[in-house]
Amino acid sequence: MVTKAKFPFLLAAMAAALLGGCDTQEQPGAQASGAGDGAASTAAGEQLPGVIDRTFAGEAIPAVTVTDPAGTTLALAETRGQPVLLNLWATWCGPCVVEMPLLNGLAGELDGKVRVLTVSEDLNGAAAVVPFFAARDLPNLPQWFDANSDLAVAFGGGAVLPLSVLYDAQGKEVWRVIGAYDWASEEARAAVLEGAAAGG
Repeated sequence: MVTKAKFPFLLAAMAAALLGGCDTQEQPGAQASGAGDGAASTAAGEQLPGVIDRTFAGEAIPAVTVTDPAGTTLALAETRGQPVLLNLWATWCGPCVVEMPLLNGLAGELDGKVRVLTVSEDLNGAAAVVPFFAARDLPNLPQWFDANSDLAVAFGGGAVLPLSVLYDAQGKEVWRVIGAYDWASEEARAAVLEGAAAGG
């Protein structure tokens, strides 16, 4: 059943799917494409249609625990004290792969100011994440995964990827972006820093 609280998220998720997001139910190897009017694009021409949505401002970071390839766990609810940009992605999601280098650059630039947490929704966890990172130069991004899809469930079930959510230092949502976003832009940097400072 769709509750009133979830209805705006479902509408946004459907819109993102049309504009270039990946449904978490897609099979590995599936890739979405498309673009919205005025969407940013990379030098290679990939469209980045994501937009900032403040509909869920004030919601707490999900009480979900993620794991890294070494078996270390991280309880997201315990990340309070520093702003967090949480990014849900998957190796089979084309728009996710496009924005990873942009997130890597942002994470390096904002190190010490905002913690960027990339969490893979690949069902085979480390078996997918480790080779993906080994084949790419992404030194500023962590290799967390959510093999049980607890985060996808926390964000409304069929979450569209990529999904990025900024939380302030108190663990409260500032805004989110559904779909790939131009994290290398001045607009992105300003939005992250402004949102992070708001809850500090």
